[in-house]
Amino acid sequence: MATIHDVARAAGVSISTVSYALSGKRAIGAATRDRIDAAVAQLGYRPNAGARMLAGSRTNLLALSAPLHADTYAPAHMTFVLAIAEAAREFDYDTVLLVQDEAVNGLRRMVSSKLVDGIVLLDVDRDDSRVPLVRELDIPVTLVGIPADTTGLTCVDLDFEAAARLSVERLAAQGHRQIGLIGHPEELYARGSNFPIRFRDAFAAAAAEFGVGTHFVMPEQEPVSVRVALEELRRELPGLSAIVLNCNEPVHTMALELLRQDGASIPQDMSVLSACSSFPTDQLDPPLDVIPLPALITGRRGVELTMNQLGGYSEPVVELVPPAYIAKGSTASVT
Repeated sequence: MATIHDVARAAGVSISTVSYALSGKRAIGAATRDRIDAAVAQLGYRPNAGARMLAGSRTNLLALSAPLHADTYAPAHMTFVLAIAEAAREFDYDTVLLVQDEAVNGLRRMVSSKLVDGIVLLDVDRDDSRVPLVRELDIPVTLVGIPADTTGLTCVDLDFEAAARLSVERLAAQGHRQIGLIGHPEELYARGSNFPIRFRDAFAAAAAEFGVGTHFVMPEQEPVSVRVALEELRRELPGLSAIVLNCNEPVHTMALELLRQDGASIPQDMSVLSACSSFPTDQLDPPLDVIPLPALITGRRGVELTMNQLGGYSEPVVELVPPAYIAKGSTASVT
């Protein structure tokens, strides 16, 4: 398949000149445009954005498919929605938000009516029902999330596997030999949401590699359920000395309060790490070491990759943002 690089080479111009000629964003001299048109025809090149992009008929609208499921935690969800909307505005684009749980029909309507120039997908499942559709569409699409099969797709997300390994590696280096993992409610895993499954599975693999005992629990967002989860961790891990919280903010708050009620001091009696959190952990009591979920970075990159496709010079790619560890004093070496 011919690329914009091939067209630029055949026409003897830069890639940006080809992009401007095809998008109509800037005036191009007649002779240069003729060479570009001839190269396009000879190579059979067609930008991903489709024939309407060749006519320069952009709507300057992006569709953001961000379905609200029964198990969606709205504050984290909206952090990504806002990040994408703000990034789109920097490119002079407005955002059409699609929140229906059944998201395929909404996307079909947007594309068939030619209302939008591109699509960004949020809340991606491993076997996401939107993926077969976006593979068929002649329109730029970027997934903020990683489905099981990424063939032909453009995706960006935090490297949750690396984040899980970093969590175990950091605590194992401090001498912790039994580490509990508190995850999201069970419904999220049953639905096949990509990010908690990726973290959970990588965490178990890293624990096995480092010779660390671990146990995984999935409490609901209520104190009784979190209490039961903590008791299960203590029962299954008699030498429990560290807990990783890969869950939403309410469960963080409940777990810390219950540990305090049990007389466990952090980090003297129990090291606690917040993994892949979209909220600041400075506001917790005590502030927690954190591996942040960088919504601003992945959201912005999702828009940038979509804009690259609109320019016709982007091939399918999976980008993983490396995790970062920010120490707040909530973990300590085992004495």
